Amino acid sequence: MKKLSLIFLIALGFFFTAAPALAAEDTVSDGANLFTAEEIQQLSQEADALNEQIKGEVFIETTTSSTDDIEYYTDRYLADRIGNDNNGSALVINMGIREFHVSTSGNMIDYLTDARLDDMLDDMYDAASAGNYYQAALIYLQQSASFVEAGVPGGHYRVDRDTGKITYYKVLTPLEIGISLLLAAIAAIAFFVIVKSRYQLKMGGYKYPYREKSAIKLTQKEDRLVNSFVTTRRIPRPPKNSGGGGFGGGGSTTHSSGGGSFGGGGRSF
Repeated sequence: MKKLSLIFLIALGFFFTAAPALAAEDTVSDGANLFTAEEIQQLSQEADALNEQIKGEVFIETTTSSTDDIEYYTDRYLADRIGNDNNGSALVINMGIREFHVSTSGNMIDYLTDARLDDMLDDMYDAASAGNYYQAALIYLQQSASFVEAGVPGGHYRVDRDTGKITYYKVLTPLEIGISLLLAAIAAIAFFVIVKSRYQLKMGGYKYPYREKSAIKLTQKEDRLVNSFVTTRRIPRPPKNSGGGGFGGGGSTTHSSGGGSFGGGGRSF
């Protein structure tokens, strides 16, 4: 009996020890052996916190495989993990071609605008060029979290790299929400005051004498359709606006890959 209890305790201890490692491997796939076990665990914890913020999943993979298109490779790696157009992002560090790339999907496209992404990639490049790949991966997770915390910039839009199609996203700021609620409350109070003052009514103290003041008179009328005409005309299309305009706020460039829409960017180091 004691022997069985000892075996059970050992198995239980192994389970709780192995569980975090399995979770870390699921988030961080270190095929190029760039990280220590402690670094993988720390990166996994940072990723878990970011996952809660975006209601999605983020990943890191290091590899030595050769590829002609790291953007496509990273897009498909992310899509294979979460599916097309779901919330998430992936960082792939490829030591075979000495490039790294970040792919974004879902709401991460909007959080990591082109301007934000460029700043983050520049910082990651400095770390990767110095051989500090753990720092580069940490920058990816921590700066992504700070951008998510800051929210989608006002005037945000997406522009499709292949077609040029632009999609705007309206983001209400807390100030705009507060002003809208205040104006709605003022309008409701003003309506109530005007109606009450106009009719000078008290709640439940007035009844309209509908029996004495009501009347009805019925008449008979017949309409006959003699003839009908249909007139058609061509409505010209409005002329296209030939002038260009600037875009406010931050924009995100997207592209299609394997049926999904992705953003992102990368660097050679």
